[in-house]
Amino acid sequence: LTPTGSTSTKVELRGNVLLLECIAAGLPTPVIRWIKEGGELPANRTFFENFKKTLKIIGVSEADSGNYKCIARNILGSAHHVISVTVKAAPYWITAPRNLVLSPGEDGMLICRANGNPKPNISWLANGVPI
Repeated sequence: LTPTGSTSTKVELRGNVLLLECIAAGLPTPVIRWIKEGGELPANRTFFENFKKTLKIIGVSEADSGNYKCIARNILGSAHHVISVTVKAAPYWITAPRNLVLSPGEDGMLICRANGNPKPNISWLANGVPI
């Protein structure tokens, strides 16, 4: 198998296309199968290219992180390789803060929810001064 060894790693950015490649040699020509350990391949975003040598997942998210195994098999035996995938993400809004107009003495609430990998720190400032 190529890549060589039993494991390798891959880092991809959220929203990008994840491409994993596994090339097997053998006679008769091995059939390649891909699985995600402990989970399922995303049904509507997963494609196979080059006679299943390339696994393509479009629009990856942090949930796509995990171990992907390619298994090459023919009637004489099998070989496998595990690719550990980490999906990193720049900070993005889950709930972006909205403008808030209040009268004197009135209470209000600003909500700010963000995510990313690594997890972002959230800071609040009022007129450029940390609160």
